Amino acid sequence: MQLLTSLFLTLLALEVMTRLWLARRQMQHVKQHREQVPAEFSARIRLRSHQRAADYTVDRTRLGMVETVFDAAVLLALTLGGGLHWIASSLESLLGSGMTADIALVGAILLLIAVLHLPFTLYRQFGLEARYGFNRMTLKLFITDSIKGLLVALALGTPVVALILWLMQVAGQSWWFWAWFVWAGFNLVMMLIFPTWIAPLFNKFTALEDDDLRGRIEALARRCGFSINGLFVMDGSRRSAHGNAYFTGFGRSRRIVFFDTLLSKLTADEIEAVLAHELGHFKHRHITKRITMSLLTALMMFALLGWLGMQAWFYTDLGVAAPDTSIVGATGLILFFMVVPVFTFWFTPLLNMLSRKDEFEADRFAAHQSDPEQLVSALVKLFDDNAATLTPDPVHSAFYDTHPPAAIRIRQLTAPT
Repeated sequence: MQLLTSLFLTLLALEVMTRLWLARRQMQHVKQHREQVPAEFSARIRLRSHQRAADYTVDRTRLGMVETVFDAAVLLALTLGGGLHWIASSLESLLGSGMTADIALVGAILLLIAVLHLPFTLYRQFGLEARYGFNRMTLKLFITDSIKGLLVALALGTPVVALILWLMQVAGQSWWFWAWFVWAGFNLVMMLIFPTWIAPLFNKFTALEDDDLRGRIEALARRCGFSINGLFVMDGSRRSAHGNAYFTGFGRSRRIVFFDTLLSKLTADEIEAVLAHELGHFKHRHITKRITMSLLTALMMFALLGWLGMQAWFYTDLGVAAPDTSIVGATGLILFFMVVPVFTFWFTPLLNMLSRKDEFEADRFAAHQSDPEQLVSALVKLFDDNAATLTPDPVHSAFYDTHPPAAIRIRQLTAPT
């Protein structure tokens, strides 16, 4: 067995075992604390709601365990099982070698993976989410969303993939830098056009009509030095009972979007506190830092692909016949982005630790710009309404959670300063 084959199999097995071990810890810990609401929440959350959140968490985690094993099996089938090689060879026989076959290969693999995951998607939406009262999406809307998503992906993704594949052929050994430049530019443009051009294809956005709330939000934004291009309400209730709010876009396209479900659950004071937290991310430049980190990580990944794609053993050790390694083509691109998560999985707890640090900073900012008790009240309502567990396993949380556990977060907000 070749070195890369052994390393890939070892890390994949360790990843699967780690994911399953963490999932079992999470389920056991949540079940153990199911019968009693934590003391700091006992006055605000009923036992029945706490138990519902525990059951929802366990069911979601159990489904995640099945997906973990399934994803590993699909990855092995496509790599060492020869699936990618067979699909590439079949398309080359039909379409010949060239750009058309390369684009078709990328599309075929993405479509195959989406189809294989369709049963999980359907069960999660119409089984799990419906069982706990969150799903409001009809099958017709699901199909419509899927078709729109496919068309948007084809319209936007095909030119970018074609351009990257073309650069692989004509830009020499520095192709990876120019490909990264295209990828980075595409993502930045998407941030600019998504709020006004793409999001409205899926949801209806209307201007916030509550003049009092609008005035409070605009005053808060001015205090924080944040300019916005609009306050909008999104019809999130068409698809889910979960509530949320988010900032989107940048520059002149920046806007604040509320799910209509959120506005129906929180008071004006609580909404102001939640937005103060989000503005804390802006004030501390967390979003800029994350975008920069993402771009630099992508640059390193493209550079690594530029080298690995020229090595015959990279293909043969992962179940694919080595193509002409003077050019990194679609096969190398797909193979790399399929296997690289196996090697980067182990950075997950570090990245999430940095994310939790940012959340604490945003909470502290919100506590100075608004009433911290209102943020606590809003968070408790959101935890309750979204059936988020109040008793996550500490190890599972440290590994996966991008936000601090509820009890720790609220303890920080209510601690004397």
